[in-house]
Amino acid sequence: MTSTETLVQRSTDARGVVSLTLNRPSAFNSLSEGMLAALQSELEAIARDESARVVVLGAAGKAFCAGHDLKEMRAEPSLDYYQRLFAQCTQVMLAVQKLPVPVIARVHGIATAAGCQLVAMCDLAVASRDARFAVSGVNLGLFCSTPSVALSRNLSRKAAFEMLVTGGFISAEEALAKGLVNRVAAPEALDEAVESLVAAIVAKPRVALAMGKSLFYRQLEKGIAAAYDDAGQTMACNMMDDSALEGVQAFIDKRPPSWGTPRG
Repeated sequence: MTSTETLVQRSTDARGVVSLTLNRPSAFNSLSEGMLAALQSELEAIARDESARVVVLGAAGKAFCAGHDLKEMRAEPSLDYYQRLFAQCTQVMLAVQKLPVPVIARVHGIATAAGCQLVAMCDLAVASRDARFAVSGVNLGLFCSTPSVALSRNLSRKAAFEMLVTGGFISAEEALAKGLVNRVAAPEALDEAVESLVAAIVAKPRVALAMGKSLFYRQLEKGIAAAYDDAGQTMACNMMDDSALEGVQAFIDKRPPSWGTPRG
């Protein structure tokens, strides 16, 4: 597979729900340079698509993602190559966070190393009960440094560090308890569990979610006073949007909101 169309499959339903499917099943959807480029291209396209409401990121085959393509990495051992590769991966991870719509990871099988990082970078994650997670680079002598950035922002420090220094797998239920995923479902009920989140998201105004997602990640990197300043300004701007004014008026009127109705 060489084309972006085959490495990452994309479909969109009438609600604006975009499904991205990592499609390199024979390699456990490992993040080759081609896969990273394909995923980056799709994320950039979604960022420009104002009809998109939510992204569901899943994978074909038996696994979600096994991390970087180790054969590809070993074929060209140079510092310059590795710097470019990890910079490319970082751009993809940040593109997920920068999207103006929520991204839900639909996880089955294994999610290891950069694959586990990808789950952590998604805004929400739903895992099949048979899913397993690890940042196992340390088992090969390579500490999962870039995945540590995402893990340490999702899990408690000690839970993240234990995963990083042991390289051991955790179950879906353990991932739920540690905060890596939001929900765990039986394999046959995985799509239903994802859909329950999707339905809740698409029922809300897009502009509010876009402003909220951007603020959510910005404020995490600030001191508390600056975070509150940013949050207050964001909320004030959000309140001036037609959808928020309509929503508040609908609450006052004790009726369902009519999103998008211009205020009079």
